[in-house]
Amino acid sequence: MTWSILARDDGGCFGIAIASRFFAVGALCAHTRRGVGAVATQALMNPLYGPAGLALLEAGHTPEDVVRALTSADAGQAHRQLHVLPKAGAGAAHTGASCIDWCGHAVFDGFSVAGNMLAGPQVLDATAQAYRNTAGQPLAERLLAAMAAGEAAGGDKRGKQAAALRIQADEDHLQLDLRVDDHAEPLLELQRLYRKSLERYQPFVACLAGRHDAVGLTDRAEIETRVQQFQALHGVHPA
Repeated sequence: MTWSILARDDGGCFGIAIASRFFAVGALCAHTRRGVGAVATQALMNPLYGPAGLALLEAGHTPEDVVRALTSADAGQAHRQLHVLPKAGAGAAHTGASCIDWCGHAVFDGFSVAGNMLAGPQVLDATAQAYRNTAGQPLAERLLAAMAAGEAAGGDKRGKQAAALRIQADEDHLQLDLRVDDHAEPLLELQRLYRKSLERYQPFVACLAGRHDAVGLTDRAEIETRVQQFQALHGVHPA
């Protein structure tokens, strides 16, 4: 009922983009942890996979071991789909034998795609190719472009409802966490929210307290200067 892409950029940031004909797909399916990895659990999803998978990655287990450990302990594994991306190298994935066609996954160095109940394999092929074609662009924008290509190739064969985008950078809090839980055009709405986040949200979050600065910026004039510099750099012109 879903397809998704996990990706890691050259700076070690993790991203997940996901879409489905299912309400609030971003609520329980997408999981990331700073410096550790990313996990997506879908089909007849198991929400326990996310925290457990990230804990195993953090403990030093390979992605293949993580997938094996999670699915072998799950009597419902035939109905699950899962992909895992570590902090370096290729990930691993599982598509259960009882997942509904079209279903499948593909794993590459630095990203992976997986989906079920799709219009066909072309959905994942288009998603992966669009991600490759946008090399050099910001991670979030590459993920959005990839999902748009997958939808243009047929997407979820049941239709559209929800989508989400999650970016985990060098902080324990998320750099970006956008969700469209119920919308006629969820990926278009996700793109609109991303563009809106460029106006003030993203530069403001960059001013907050974090791992490398326990206070962050408190001078409101300096914060406003940073926001305006970000807007100029990204060609943003708020209404």
